[in-house]
Amino acid sequence: MTTDIETDVFEEHRRVLLGVAYRMLGRVADAEDVVQEAWLRWAGVDSAEVRDPRGFLVRVTTRLALDRLRQIKSRNESYVGPWLPEPYETDFGDTVPDTAERAVLADSVSFAVLVVMESLSPLERAVFVLREAFGYPYADIAAVLERDEAAVRQLAGRARKHVEERRPRYEVDPAQRRDLTERFLAAALEGDIDGLMSLLAPDVRLVGDSGGKTKAPLRIIDTAAKVGRFLAGTAHKGVPDMSYRFIEVNGGPALLLLSGGKPDTLFQLDVADGRIQSVYVVRNPDKLRPLATG
Repeated sequence: MTTDIETDVFEEHRRVLLGVAYRMLGRVADAEDVVQEAWLRWAGVDSAEVRDPRGFLVRVTTRLALDRLRQIKSRNESYVGPWLPEPYETDFGDTVPDTAERAVLADSVSFAVLVVMESLSPLERAVFVLREAFGYPYADIAAVLERDEAAVRQLAGRARKHVEERRPRYEVDPAQRRDLTERFLAAALEGDIDGLMSLLAPDVRLVGDSGGKTKAPLRIIDTAAKVGRFLAGTAHKGVPDMSYRFIEVNGGPALLLLSGGKPDTLFQLDVADGRIQSVYVVRNPDKLRPLATG
């Protein structure tokens, strides 16, 4: 039987454990399952014998996430259309007072980075998350993964290069992203293609994720002309009994459209040089369901 002290220790580290698991898996439900399993492992050990509870819990969570990640990657091979992470409501609040650290955490959980990370091997992904998002020393990562430090450094270098070469360039300034999101909403709702074109970068990309369960583009749409026409065209079709709210997901502002009070579509924008570089559209109802309680 676990004591109140053991429960308190676990709860103290729950946010970090969920952060590790989500960044590795890209799915909130899977991350929560992994953290719950880590709790069961914690409850089954003599905590008095554990000198570093956080290190122990991160190690257990990472290994469990690695096992789950291998299963997910095989499932994703049959995914219909483009894949985006499940939106993860982020509110660092007062827990991350340092602006630079907040920017790193926001970047590490962004759609842009998580999509690129999908192409990493499970081990590369684990090393990237522990090193880049949480700043773990190589020696500690080596202990977590039961690899030698030289191998971990090699994995980290390879993963970092891969992500840097492939992730889109964007800014994490939340005020600018929020402003462009509001202007985007106004232009899209009015079907104002000229207004949309003034906001879109020439090489903008629109990535839609429906999982084949509702309507969304089955291929990535690129160039301002094509993205603008698509958005203006879909605006005229409307959403029944539509309402909307702004929320923060994956480290940045997002627009959630609701139909009859239920989540219908989530938009998030990547912004650079005052223009929209990427439009992410999540319509898979399974991925939007957790946002219904927000």
